[in-house]
Amino acid sequence: MNIPDNLKYTKEHEWVRLEEDGNVVVGITDFAQGELGELVYVEVDTIGETIEQDEVFGTVEAVKTTSDLFMPVSGEILEFNSALDENEGDNPGLINTDPYGEGWVVKIKPSDMDQLNELLDHDAYQELVG
Repeated sequence: MNIPDNLKYTKEHEWVRLEEDGNVVVGITDFAQGELGELVYVEVDTIGETIEQDEVFGTVEAVKTTSDLFMPVSGEILEFNSALDENEGDNPGLINTDPYGEGWVVKIKPSDMDQLNELLDHDAYQELVG
């Protein structure tokens, strides 16, 4: 299982990467995609909306289940990865094959940078998933 040490993590199995411009990129962890299985659909219809930490911003659908995506930090959804969007790239399987790269889900403009400090580091996430 791949858990990069340069990212932050949530208990809901999402990863967060702070970009140089102050925005954050959010995706689903390798552990989560492995538990979900083959992803067939990703829905994020909250672009341009400001959503509070821990609120649902979208869903992912696998062959056997659907799971909510939760905001790791409060902020505005700036972008949904067009490669995952059914109207553009339509390739949700990128989350399965490259969860920390091409399989990112959204970019967010955080409204409270301090919330990043509440997220799990590599070691804490490793302990969570065993």
